[in-house]
Amino acid sequence: MSHPHPELGPPPPLADGALRVTPLGGLGEIGRNMTVFEYGGRLLIVDCGVLFPEEEQPGIDLILPDFSSIRDRLDDIEGIVLTHGHEDHIGGVPFLLREKPDIPLIGSKLTLALIEAKLQEHRIRPYTLEVAEGHRERIGPFDCEFIAVNHSIPDALAVAVRTPAGMVVHTGDFKMDQLPLDNRLTDLHAFARLSEEGIDLLLSDSTNAEVPGFTPHERDISHVLRQVFAGARKRIIVASFASHVHRIQQILDAAHEYGRRVAFVGRSMVRNMGIARDLGYLKVPPGLVVDVKTLDDLPDHEVVLVCTGSQGEPMAALSRMANRDHQIRIVEGDTVILASSLIPGNENAVYRVINGLTRWGANVVHKGNAKVHVSGHASAGELLYFYNICRPRNLMPVHGEWRHLRANAELGALTGVPHDRIVIAEDGVAVDLIEGKAKISGKVQAGYVYVDGLSVGDVGEPALKDRKILGDEGIISVFVVLDSSTGKITGGPHIQARGSGIDDSAFGEVIPKITESLERSAQDGVVEPHQMQQLVRRTLGKWVSDTYRRRPMILPVVVEV
Repeated sequence: MSHPHPELGPPPPLADGALRVTPLGGLGEIGRNMTVFEYGGRLLIVDCGVLFPEEEQPGIDLILPDFSSIRDRLDDIEGIVLTHGHEDHIGGVPFLLREKPDIPLIGSKLTLALIEAKLQEHRIRPYTLEVAEGHRERIGPFDCEFIAVNHSIPDALAVAVRTPAGMVVHTGDFKMDQLPLDNRLTDLHAFARLSEEGIDLLLSDSTNAEVPGFTPHERDISHVLRQVFAGARKRIIVASFASHVHRIQQILDAAHEYGRRVAFVGRSMVRNMGIARDLGYLKVPPGLVVDVKTLDDLPDHEVVLVCTGSQGEPMAALSRMANRDHQIRIVEGDTVILASSLIPGNENAVYRVINGLTRWGANVVHKGNAKVHVSGHASAGELLYFYNICRPRNLMPVHGEWRHLRANAELGALTGVPHDRIVIAEDGVAVDLIEGKAKISGKVQAGYVYVDGLSVGDVGEPALKDRKILGDEGIISVFVVLDSSTGKITGGPHIQARGSGIDDSAFGEVIPKITESLERSAQDGVVEPHQMQQLVRRTLGKWVSDTYRRRPMILPVVVEV
């Protein structure tokens, strides 16, 4: 198995007749999926998603793929193929279209409806091409065929990209549920047909590659939901992804069966479910869904609230309910259902929300104590089955953390893909398909791009490091006034601490040490303000470390008069 090397340089110009595949996100992480295909000087992008921040990224709203490697080539982009409507596959599109709004978007009806609604908020009207399974479209030099796959959102597609260099199949996110709620199966017949033609490179979803067996059916949840609804005494509050139409459908069905009304809470949930209903993907019995403002007129045992926040996101509705920071107040006897999986890295945030809800008396039903979620991704048994159907000449695991990618590679090897034709890459690694062989050719920049409010890319790792220090250790500011000619102290040092746990009165012990250091420096002829600031930082920092074993951020200000 080939794998990236940390010292890889930029890839050389693409050879004539070769196809280059460069993932800019989604490898080594769950999110910000984006893959760039290059042939004959033209580019095709598959997906452009976001990654949600973890605790060590305070203040960050979203994390985008790094567009820097294609920024000078926006005119070469033929289009963006969107495999399905989840945020980790479409959430980055508005930020790319800000740079060139007329890049065509290609996707299924629901996927395009979801991204068009999102783009309205950014005041972008995109060029779109609606496709469906079985469609085949020529997009520049890329001959794209779309294949139905089953996932946790309707209308998901895989894409086969044909070029003179060979055929590459990108699965998108998929599983092989044999009893899907919408009766839309993963089209194994189409994959078998592509296999007969010859799949030169397969990019395959790796999320559940470590999970043995087969992913359970989505409809298996219905029985558990009915049990929860039957036993609930007061309100039922369900937290789910705002795009999980199949899960919401089962909630609506259970609510209808037990005589409850449903209200959607949260802008994205209201918007997405409205789109799904209008397009016919969500079947809503008349009178079942009501406005949240009318719930006060209903008895608690007739109420179901469907909201966002299943991943413990701080600003989502469920987290705010747990913190008593929402108009909906959790009371003793309410039932809360977390109808989703735990995305790696979100565990602590989710359990914090569960504890908060339980504190107010809620009965919290989650994946750990009831079968209220099944995955949208193929487990190891399905992947083995899939590889035996596809028989790819080269395999490149995508969409997963390192452990998922490696497990998926091992599954491919078990089905007969030669080890030297399995590419375990990472974000930014360019893989060239030349004469039927996939090999790593170099690496482009593909780091995290942080969105913080209206700022995109302005916050970097140094700023995040400072934020972590401020959050963990606090800040101490020091203000000193010096005579510009003599370097003698004419004011201060004045010291203030915030969040460090050190009382300002304690600094009386270190002020003489700072004064002595500055006077000694002035005697030596060192009076440049920056050097004086560094001297203050070192003196105060050493005292704090020796006295308290802490490392707060120290902000010295030296002013000359």
